[in-house]
Amino acid sequence: MRITQGAFSFLPDLTDEQVSKQVQYCLDNGWAVNLEFTNDPHPRNTYWEMWGHPMFDVADAAGVLYELKECRKVYGASHYIRLSAFDASHGWESVKLSFIVNRPQEEEAGFWLQRSEAEGRTIRYTTHSYATRKPGGERYT
Repeated sequence: MRITQGAFSFLPDLTDEQVSKQVQYCLDNGWAVNLEFTNDPHPRNTYWEMWGHPMFDVADAAGVLYELKECRKVYGASHYIRLSAFDASHGWESVKLSFIVNRPQEEEAGFWLQRSEAEGRTIRYTTHSYATRKPGGERYT
């Protein structure tokens, strides 16, 4: 199972050189970049933990890559890390680009689909992550 969220999700993982080029593209467009991490990549889990503050004043991709390497030192073995770029040119922040830059070293746990029947002939489906069967911090160990 391979989690497919964000841009480039159906491609092989980007190298740091490729990530650097994407980051520089974002910075050249005036977008703020931030890093986020989680061990629960459920598609509806849009609120990942932030690594530091958004990098509004960074002009060179090397600064972002430095923060990415530091984040990987702490969370790289057990968490997903996502890079997002935000455009504020319209007066509000909107995501222009988002992609996963790190995956847990263990096999990705995947999801199961729970089916439940409701009133009448209504059938509801809920997606659950296998990773959440273990408590936070132990999901990919």
